[in-house]
Amino acid sequence: MKRIVIIGAGPGGYEAAVRAAQLGADVKLIEKNELGGTCVNVGCIPTKALWEVARIRDDITRGADMGIHVKDLSLDPVGIYNRKNYVVNRMKGGIKFLMKSYPNIEVIKGIGKLKNKNTVTVTTEDEETRDVEADAIIIATGSEVTMPEIEGINLDGVMTSNDILELQEIPDSMVVIGSGVIGMEFTSIYSKFGTKIELIGRVMAKQADGEISRKLESLVDVLNVKFRKGYRAEKIEEKDGKLYVTIYNKEKDDRIIVEGEKVLVASGRKAYMDKLNADEIGIKSDKTGIFVDRDFKTNIDGIYAIGDVVSGNLQLAHLASAQGIYLVEKLMGEKPEINLDVVPGATYTIPTIAGVGKTEEDLKAEGKDYIIKKTLFSSNGKSVAMNKTDGFIKIIASPDLQKIYGVHIIGNEASDIIHIGAMAMANDMTVEDLNRVIFVHPSVSETFMETSHMLAGKSINTPKYVNK
Repeated sequence: MKRIVIIGAGPGGYEAAVRAAQLGADVKLIEKNELGGTCVNVGCIPTKALWEVARIRDDITRGADMGIHVKDLSLDPVGIYNRKNYVVNRMKGGIKFLMKSYPNIEVIKGIGKLKNKNTVTVTTEDEETRDVEADAIIIATGSEVTMPEIEGINLDGVMTSNDILELQEIPDSMVVIGSGVIGMEFTSIYSKFGTKIELIGRVMAKQADGEISRKLESLVDVLNVKFRKGYRAEKIEEKDGKLYVTIYNKEKDDRIIVEGEKVLVASGRKAYMDKLNADEIGIKSDKTGIFVDRDFKTNIDGIYAIGDVVSGNLQLAHLASAQGIYLVEKLMGEKPEINLDVVPGATYTIPTIAGVGKTEEDLKAEGKDYIIKKTLFSSNGKSVAMNKTDGFIKIIASPDLQKIYGVHIIGNEASDIIHIGAMAMANDMTVEDLNRVIFVHPSVSETFMETSHMLAGKSINTPKYVNK
């Protein structure tokens, strides 16, 4: 029986453990904290629990347009906090039950340290040590919050993305430093909760198609959000119970001070390699993580790495899971069929954005020819009925329509619709292949169908001057 040791029980680690167990391996899964890792405990799952509250509140506040009138609408911060914890605990319980259902998976709570290519030393909470032998070791330690060097960053009231999940109050005001995925999600959530926000940075500058970023910027720079584009935080000070952040725009040579009851530092995450002993045994890495080849092998035979800890990897839970499953299938002699080159992503703003494949900026940099078609959600019957008409879907294809280069969406149900594009791209479908599919009417997904038909000049519900 092949012995596989996995360090880290986030989505990448625990799903790799399950797949390895299904294929007959003896699996040791080492985790120093809680099963589920960042995603379940302080990432994807708790933030979506908060996001759902914000989305419902947004629907209710716009309900007057649909004949719904609610008096004395209020939020219970402690109730929201407790609901978030319930969701997290339920998911953790599910993972724990899943692990117990496989007798060939042993979960070991402790810190895993690489001893050599075949051995991991585990130190438990009681400071006891145990050597675990392996035929293959998979590093799936994920990532941790990174904090920039800003004067005053350790003041009370300055929060990381982990800290904000422990809030049992709704601040009247907040400064959000960083406008990537983390910053934008919390900005959407708390602005809908009623918090007045000063948002510092460039909206989704590195994570989304430029046109999508600009649209999102226009939608967030409204009620309760003041967008400070192009500024960077220099200093945080406290006075009379408030926090004051000095920000600077180099292009404008403009320095101003913004204030908030709280400050969220949402500057990103970095690979977690603490106490792993990777450098000491010769594993090659840089400041962004561990170097691996296409099959996730490090420079040392028998040691592999997946997920956020990999240098240059997209920090996505579902990508870590796919990589883990792919890897253990290879290790167990299978021929994995997962297409790791097509990776959809979503950011849970309100409205949501999602994308897969190349952006316009990517294709321009590569010098490739392409064509684009877009459909507005305001033209979609289901979206109009739902009173959710902001945004659009955009498909980028080769001029001969033989290849879909990318799909980018901002709007209602973007995180679900994007999978149509991902499935098409992962299976090398052409525009003609897509246009063979009949879509349910009415559905929000019809926006994808109309856009695909438009590429071929066959859209029924598009004016003639656009449909060519």
